[in-house]
Amino acid sequence: MSTFPIPSALDSRTQIFPDLTPAQIDRIRIGSVHRRVESGDILFRPGDMNVPFFVLLSGELEIVQPAIDGEKLITTHHAAGFTGELSMISGQRCLVLGRITRSGEVLALSTEGLRALIARDAELSEIVMRAFILRRLALITNHLGNMILMGSRHSASTLRLREFLSRNAYPYTYVDLDTDKMSQELLDRFAVKVEEIPVVICNATGLVLRSPSPQKLADCIGLNASLDNSHVRDLIIVGAGPSGLAAAVYAASEGLDALVIETEAPGGQAGSSSKIENYLGFPTGVSGFELASRAVTQAQKFGARMMIAHSVARLNCDVRPYKVILDDGSELATRAIVIATGAQYNKPPIVNLKQFEGQGVYYGATYIEAQLCGDEEVIVVGGGNSAGQAAVYLSQSASKVHMLVRSSGLADSMSRYLIQRIAENPAIDLRCNTEIVSLDGNTHLECVSWRDKVTGQTSAHEIRHLFIMAGASPRTEWLRGCVAMDDKGFILTGRDLDPLRGSDGAIAWPLSRAPQMLETSLPGVFAVGDVRAGNVKRVASAVGEGAISVHLVHRTLAEL
Repeated sequence: MSTFPIPSALDSRTQIFPDLTPAQIDRIRIGSVHRRVESGDILFRPGDMNVPFFVLLSGELEIVQPAIDGEKLITTHHAAGFTGELSMISGQRCLVLGRITRSGEVLALSTEGLRALIARDAELSEIVMRAFILRRLALITNHLGNMILMGSRHSASTLRLREFLSRNAYPYTYVDLDTDKMSQELLDRFAVKVEEIPVVICNATGLVLRSPSPQKLADCIGLNASLDNSHVRDLIIVGAGPSGLAAAVYAASEGLDALVIETEAPGGQAGSSSKIENYLGFPTGVSGFELASRAVTQAQKFGARMMIAHSVARLNCDVRPYKVILDDGSELATRAIVIATGAQYNKPPIVNLKQFEGQGVYYGATYIEAQLCGDEEVIVVGGGNSAGQAAVYLSQSASKVHMLVRSSGLADSMSRYLIQRIAENPAIDLRCNTEIVSLDGNTHLECVSWRDKVTGQTSAHEIRHLFIMAGASPRTEWLRGCVAMDDKGFILTGRDLDPLRGSDGAIAWPLSRAPQMLETSLPGVFAVGDVRAGNVKRVASAVGEGAISVHLVHRTLAEL
């Protein structure tokens, strides 16, 4: 049995596997079940749901990760140690196996009891949540999850699934079919053909998925396994960008039954930012992934639930409670809604653009994409903060970053600190009044042509990596006929509501009171973040709107 190292970035082993004091154990004892355990007992396995929180009073418990090539020992708990990691808070399936190696006694606390304990005991909350976060980080760092992803760097589907797992902070083992000499043995063992990659092997269920969609992958690993969709919720939040996550944190912390629905992964556009340096409280900057991960953990700690890899197809807005109709046809009833679907990058009108998506064309600049680019030249299209952050980040590894901006400058669309960094960075070539006109290549992007709008000159460049972060369009198609929007599809709220401005015709306000700030033309339905007309495109303003919306939700719920 092999063991895995604790990453040096972690504070210390006492932080990830702390011992509880007798006084702390006594507080946990309230509401727990006292059990005798014998050597060889299995307390939990990968794939189990609602696994209790165990505190060892005596004996030993080993935590292992079963794998195709045997078990990997993660740690051994002794008296005063406790089990669990983030899946215990999120309600997802267990990732590891717990086996008693020396008889003793344990306290078993249910997941509901653990959430209640964390909510009322600040000291234990800090100890447990820090350990849970660091344990998940250790699993991710050491590629110890209950699934195997077999793929190729030349596969767009592989890139999509790796991004999905990484942005959802889910640990997995990746087998690179381009370099791993033993990969053919795995393919043969599961009767997988090369053209069926990427392949996912779910250890907990034994399922083998061939080129699955993110939704099928989410179902396989149990991201949404514990959700109960049969009752009417207080609040459904559509979208898990900064505004949606802020709404989830405040709603759950104030006792509302809140569900967040996210199509891809938490964080929105901000989640793919390599470093956000102008967000309050982070003087050295924070990555979009880190900010989103912390927010998700915070929301789940208070009891908010997450539905991942599902999108909302339409809204039944004729009667209350409203009904949110998902992409699979299922219906979710709710008394109030916060729309936080954000905006998506506009795609240049290039005929064969889709052909190269994931094969040289990317819409986010994370560590995974940077690895694919290596020290080659890259292109970043866009003049906003996201494009600027991507250019600065990629310049650390790429041999050259060509930044193409359609406008005549950056001053109107980008923060000054980013403009200065771009101007002073010799690895970044800023080209204003420039636009992409064509892409060429076979299975992968090989050549990009751009045109100088001032001179009219077009030039071709053998560059294999293109990052598009230009403009934004709202994700509001599912709301047509329900809420008033401006002529670009952004949602009108509060004082901006005027039927004459809506592109959907006259959508009248039905109540005697005036619409609240952030409230749409549909009572009890609020819009926050980039999807709202007039929104300031900054993470801080998105978080603020998400927090404010919950205060307004309380008001509208009191009217029912």
